[in-house]
Amino acid sequence: MSILVEGVWQDELEYLGGDSEGRFQRKESGFRDWIDADPSARFPAQPGRYRLYVSLACPWAHRALIVRRLKGLEAMIPVTVVDPIMGPRSWHFSRERGCEPDPELGSEWLYELYLAADPTFSGVPTVPLLWDCQTRTIVNNESSEIVRIFNSAFDSVGARSEVDLYPESLREAIDAVNALVYDNVNNGVYRAGFATTQAAYEEAYEAVFATLDELERRLGEQRYLCGDSTTEADWRLFTTLIRFDAVYHGHFKCNHRRLIEYPHLWGWTRELYQWPGVAQTVDFDHIKRHYYLSHRQINPTGIVPKGPELTLLAAHGRGDIHGG
Repeated sequence: MSILVEGVWQDELEYLGGDSEGRFQRKESGFRDWIDADPSARFPAQPGRYRLYVSLACPWAHRALIVRRLKGLEAMIPVTVVDPIMGPRSWHFSRERGCEPDPELGSEWLYELYLAADPTFSGVPTVPLLWDCQTRTIVNNESSEIVRIFNSAFDSVGARSEVDLYPESLREAIDAVNALVYDNVNNGVYRAGFATTQAAYEEAYEAVFATLDELERRLGEQRYLCGDSTTEADWRLFTTLIRFDAVYHGHFKCNHRRLIEYPHLWGWTRELYQWPGVAQTVDFDHIKRHYYLSHRQINPTGIVPKGPELTLLAAHGRGDIHGG
């Protein structure tokens, strides 16, 4: 895949390039502004002013989509879905599989919004992207921050203020879980899948499954990752685990165990999938088409597997587990 350097595509640079020992290294997000409840802020919380761009395949975009649903922001923040298959210049807009053209700039490619916001942008255009329709610029493209913007910024203008996924009393615990999960699971599966040496792959592989074992123990003692209520930590892990058996187990070679072999993690995943509104944010067609058709360096034939069959609507049994 190409990469933008000061606003110009450089085809010879490899997005999936790692360090000198073959480790995949994720790039930092470039837009880090915030939406504020203060009406005088640069980006004030105003219903209808912002648009969220997502891929239904992407776990980072998925977490923002879920929090938008949980906070009741659907009417305030419209969504545009990009095509699941990445082209040579990252994400693009289409009319295929429930996708739609860009309603803001009429762009063909997501990178056109990046260059509209910063003509000298360097990096790979990523989702999620939170766009200000009034000033026609990017507010933020870091998923962890978009999640927190959605969690609180719109409470004074009609969001579900009773839903708080980052309560002050649990912030230290949430941050600790997030750090563990991000390094070893969210990004860990990518470090395994995109490793270019055996040593780098095995290092990531071991970290993924050591952490899943630890999380399995934790969820055997308490219903959710930080106690008896869901927090952003749960939803940040969920978007990786809902993809685990369908893509990461085979495509990224994270095949020590399938998720369904972890009783507590699998029950917890089913419970969160059955949470009101969440199943509608999961699209396995987009997920599998993206991974198996976009990563031709891993899957050169482009064959998309038909399975696995996942019993996500089966009883989860999590109501009997308490503690924290």
